[in-house]
Amino acid sequence: MEPQKVNRPVNVRRPEVMAQVAEDLARFQSSLVEWIREQGNELELPGVRLFLAESFGFCDGVKRAIEIAYAACRLFKGRRIWLIGEIIHNPDVNASLDALGLLHLPWKMDDPAYDALTAEDVVIMPAFGVPVSLRQRLEARGVTLVDSTCGNVIKVWQRVRTYAAAGVTSIIHGKARHEESMATASQSQGKDGKGNYLVIFNETEACLVADYMNGRGLDKKAFLERFAGCVSLGFDPDVHLAEIGLANQTTMLKSETAAIQQLLRAAVVERDGSDARFHMFDTICGATQDRQNALFALLEKPLDAMFIIGGYNSSNTTHLAHIAARRVPTFFVSTAECLLGPQRIRCYDLEKKKEVVRPLPAWFKHPERELQIGVTAGASCPANVIEAVICRIAELCGCAEL
Repeated sequence: MEPQKVNRPVNVRRPEVMAQVAEDLARFQSSLVEWIREQGNELELPGVRLFLAESFGFCDGVKRAIEIAYAACRLFKGRRIWLIGEIIHNPDVNASLDALGLLHLPWKMDDPAYDALTAEDVVIMPAFGVPVSLRQRLEARGVTLVDSTCGNVIKVWQRVRTYAAAGVTSIIHGKARHEESMATASQSQGKDGKGNYLVIFNETEACLVADYMNGRGLDKKAFLERFAGCVSLGFDPDVHLAEIGLANQTTMLKSETAAIQQLLRAAVVERDGSDARFHMFDTICGATQDRQNALFALLEKPLDAMFIIGGYNSSNTTHLAHIAARRVPTFFVSTAECLLGPQRIRCYDLEKKKEVVRPLPAWFKHPERELQIGVTAGASCPANVIEAVICRIAELCGCAEL
């Protein structure tokens, strides 16, 4: 019997293509942003001093994913090229790919659109990765696969597969309906599909798990109802919380992951007398951590306001906004067009979880002293968008054109 053919992703980052891709990606660069970096991440204007975080914007994984998408569009020009969901969570980048004629497949495992794919179709898997079942479905259709999954995400997958092989349940700190967490959850079931997982969003949910492990709080029925849609099929908390291993959606808030780690470790020690059945591996992305640390450092300055730039559905950017909002008036914007005028701004409300229009502080237009404004951006935000926001801030503060 002949071995079954494996439908492996193709390498689209070929030398003859990448030179053209480099020209394509030049649109996302900014000479102004680079110049500000060279000046120590500060820009002094009449009446305004602007500070950029030490680390911000595109990370290597995001840049690689965009390169792969552009390369695929060039290499397979003339064929139908599909992308599952969004390549990353940034509206400007995604719009640029749509302009190349990229088609979209929905992020639904059972959507009939996948049944219409043929061997002539090209399908790009996004930076977040895709669940195992969806990957298998694509392979069965015989499509040409292009994989842009971030290397940091793959490291998490390797960790949760190790847990599964050892009979350890993966506790994933993440957003249960986020693409990356869905993919990681599928990987945590191991090669035989018998592993188990539980996705928890925050410390509150971690406390519920810790209490249950020690006979407090929710009963079994209430526990399963509370975490419906966040657990593996057939999950039994009385059995599957016996030995646990923590992992992360790579873009979560590092300090919260640390707190969850302490909570769950303490719960295991309380129950067992030791932490032998608790496992931990730090799977927060280095770029995510760098951007969070840089923001904390920036917030040590006496800032009047903080601008966070990026897609509203970007997890790592949203966490930056949460960090800043605890310390200083913060405006989470996606583009320069969000700054409507000297008195109004369209920004994302973290509590309402939607875009709202708010008044800008009076001092923004009529400062009584030099304003100090901080700026940072998520790992999926391109430099050209950052430049546009900086220029718009300067304009609204009455500064001459940069």
